[in-house]
Amino acid sequence: MLAYISSPAVPENKSALTPAGLSRTISSSAGGYDMEFIRTPEETSGQYLEVEVVMKPKGGNDMHYHTTFIEEFIVVEGILGIQVEKELLHLIPGEKAVAPLYKLHRFFNPSETEPVRFRVLVKPARFFEATLRIAHGLANDGLCNKKGLPKSIWHLALLFEMGESYAPILPHSLQTGLCSILAGIARWLGKDKELEKYYKATASTLARQ
Repeated sequence: MLAYISSPAVPENKSALTPAGLSRTISSSAGGYDMEFIRTPEETSGQYLEVEVVMKPKGGNDMHYHTTFIEEFIVVEGILGIQVEKELLHLIPGEKAVAPLYKLHRFFNPSETEPVRFRVLVKPARFFEATLRIAHGLANDGLCNKKGLPKSIWHLALLFEMGESYAPILPHSLQTGLCSILAGIARWLGKDKELEKYYKATASTLARQ
């Protein structure tokens, strides 16, 4: 679905930290992103998460779908490629596309030379802020493969469960069932504690607020 709206306004919240005491900006080698959290779940009572992304030329992700939240993409600068099922769009500033529940989609920068800046709204917010922080944190620490997936099967299962994002290669019930088993084992092994540093503020950070 494609719509035209006015370009997003400058973020009202200029604080460097979110209410949870985490940095509003993150960078990642996975997909070539720089990201700013404009409105976090704490600021919207969980109704939505809003992030602004700057994606490098030829950056993007693979086809996937969600079952618990929708995504809205709004272009600020440049051209953003969006594919929803078989529909392929190239959005310019002020245009918006929606990825509905259960619909395969991907987004990408079609330019070979220019970055693209766009907003993404996740409705409802679910656990997607933590998912993004973990994914990019693992990538920056060299713990992901070339496709941006965690090298550890335990980290992968935990991130997969938290992100509620699914690939088209396996039946949905098989993906969720297998993930549930592996994520349960990962928690029993304490692997979930290894990820907390990426999405929970440290005591020293909170003390500075």
